[in-house]
Amino acid sequence: MSGPRRTVDDVRAYLLGNLNSAVRRPGMYGGEFALWLYFDAMAFTDDRAESWTADQDALRARSASLPTGVSGAVEQVMGERHDGVMSSVYAEIAHRHAWLVLDRELSAREYSHLRDIFRDWSTHDRTHSDVVAAFGPPSALLGGSNPYYPKTLAYGTACPDDPLVFFHLWNGSEPGASPAWPPVHAEPLLLAARCGGASFADGFAFTPKGAARREQLR
Repeated sequence: MSGPRRTVDDVRAYLLGNLNSAVRRPGMYGGEFALWLYFDAMAFTDDRAESWTADQDALRARSASLPTGVSGAVEQVMGERHDGVMSSVYAEIAHRHAWLVLDRELSAREYSHLRDIFRDWSTHDRTHSDVVAAFGPPSALLGGSNPYYPKTLAYGTACPDDPLVFFHLWNGSEPGASPAWPPVHAEPLLLAARCGGASFADGFAFTPKGAARREQLR
């Protein structure tokens, strides 16, 4: 004998929780394809299928999605695939639809300051500790909490119209080094900060380390 069925609100809450978990840890949930499925399901649940289709068209128009997906666009810009950068593109869309649950909401003053300086600030080599010291704990951590591993830190306000600012951090060994792991750096290094941009590539502000690594990988 079957029990009571789940309500629409129950299903929406379940999807929303899984979407937020998958954006933060895409590797544990099946990568980009799993993100696409969760977003497609949320769009259907919230009657935003047309908006979700428009989001995908906009990604392609900005070269933020290629036939190889967002992951392919990330590889084209950065020289390698990076789950944190890929999931940050989906996090942007989630934030605009008020689907992204932020761990910390920046005040209007904090956000304005960040938007004013993040590009110039990223013209110097920085570390994970530098980012947190300058801007505080992130609004969302995309990636694991292990201090050695690559990750992306997202910063934003509760307002969906305020685009998120991302700091993409990497750790590991230099191209061609053996062994490739464990990493040679005590903590992740900032490769680039990102926000907006007429094209996907235009949104990136590379640190000297990030620019050099991109050239090495090409």
